[in-house]
Amino acid sequence: MQVCDEKFTEIIPCLDRTMLTYLKNKPNYTLMEHYERHCPPADRRINCLVPPPANYKVPIKWPASRDQVWRANVPHTFLASEKSDQHWMVIKGNKVIFPGGGTHFHDGADKYIAGLGKMLKNPDGDLSSKGKIRTVLDVGCGVASFGAYLLPLDILAMSMAPNDVHENQIQFALERGIPSTLGVLGTMRLPFPSKAYDLAHCSRCRIEWAQRDGILLLEVDRVLRPGGYFAWSSPAAYRDDDEDRKEWDEMTSLTSRMCWSIAAKEGQTVIWMKPLTNECYKERPRNTRPPLCSRQDDPDAAWQVKMKACLVPLTEQNDAIGGSGLLPWPERLVAPPPRLEELHISDRDFEADTAAWKDKVEAYWEKLELVKDFSVRNVMDMKAHLGGFAAALKDKPVWVMNVVPASGPSTLKVVYERGLIGSYHDWCESFSTYPRTYDLLHAWDVLSDVDSHGCSVEDLLLEMDRLLRPMGYVIIRDSPVMVDQVKKYLGPLHWDAWVQEFPAESDMMQDNEEAVLLVRKRLWKPGSAFGQAR
Repeated sequence: MQVCDEKFTEIIPCLDRTMLTYLKNKPNYTLMEHYERHCPPADRRINCLVPPPANYKVPIKWPASRDQVWRANVPHTFLASEKSDQHWMVIKGNKVIFPGGGTHFHDGADKYIAGLGKMLKNPDGDLSSKGKIRTVLDVGCGVASFGAYLLPLDILAMSMAPNDVHENQIQFALERGIPSTLGVLGTMRLPFPSKAYDLAHCSRCRIEWAQRDGILLLEVDRVLRPGGYFAWSSPAAYRDDDEDRKEWDEMTSLTSRMCWSIAAKEGQTVIWMKPLTNECYKERPRNTRPPLCSRQDDPDAAWQVKMKACLVPLTEQNDAIGGSGLLPWPERLVAPPPRLEELHISDRDFEADTAAWKDKVEAYWEKLELVKDFSVRNVMDMKAHLGGFAAALKDKPVWVMNVVPASGPSTLKVVYERGLIGSYHDWCESFSTYPRTYDLLHAWDVLSDVDSHGCSVEDLLLEMDRLLRPMGYVIIRDSPVMVDQVKKYLGPLHWDAWVQEFPAESDMMQDNEEAVLLVRKRLWKPGSAFGQAR
């Protein structure tokens, strides 16, 4: 396999804006369409190994990485100068230091988070509210310091920002080991199911929420649980000049028509609460905008689906119980989620799946720990199903991006109900993230699935290599035939720093014979003998 030119060191194929010209796309820049996915056709794919930067180093281990990363790994200094007064990041020798500041929290994300907790009537500032708030969507997250300082509270945030003029903010976040993803509120639904998050957060994120009949805030509403919160920190919440007052009036009008109520307002921040039942929707005057979505519209369909300027009503089950019916964290991780019923999966099968993955992960970990310097932080489960793989890693110092293939059952809603996070995706295409952002990839039948859809297994292996950090690991669980096919690529991919293969154990989940292949990627240096280990 050839090595890509060094200009592709940070390539994100489906977010490469140079591709817009080739595709003759004319995106609407005011709607942020140029930041949305636009994948290259087959004849324009990068069929080569993406090289690391010339002076790349093995990333600093978690938890030290929260506060410092190697400068050579993300060689960008724009944010250090542009946000110098806001303490996002500081260049110090060969490292980038993250003091924990942000545009709205100069004194540190931890103090800001405690302030939000107190606004929600928690005297100790515990924003988790004893486990009731577990999943958070942070829109316009910067370098994700908000999400970083939520982790000690057992709150898991999906920190999200576009690949825009704020150079590589999500790459910095992932280099730090903080859950994050590239994304934008533009014209397409976010790749998450409905009722996914307990809280959404926007701190000085410069989004005009009232535009286009409130379609962007309606998308936030779609992904919020019944009774979920939206925390908005903005000058419009406290300033009295004409422009800010106009924005505040538009925002309060929109949220009122959406049946959101103000849970708390203090200083520069207001927290709204989504209704727990359909009662308010039913009481709105006729022809109130935004309208309710049609019952035929699937609110969980979110892969390359256009946003809609309508309100998703609660299901009859949610309306009857007055909320989501979820237990607090961590009980919700192993309790059968309410939305299993929508997938026609029994509680018994869910519990069996959880137990089976616990055994599988213990077997994986036992093998991986044979590697002397084994260490992982960012993990991706490429076919998460019900989230059993991630649930089994609860006590490990990792976070998991649970990916549910867009062509299969919408099990991602169950993953979120367990208090985990993830995304829909089509593995015939490239994932929306920077190169070298995951330490461990778990691929259960993913390669066979891609092959059955007529897509290229070799293309997927190259994409997996792009996602994987040097010295990172891949676990492939697939048919013995597919595993044998993959083994032919280990040398060319330089996934041969360490290799283990063993037959899969037999359990209720295994319909066909499977094999397990564990491999480690080498750290090689561009410009030298290809594949030279370091």
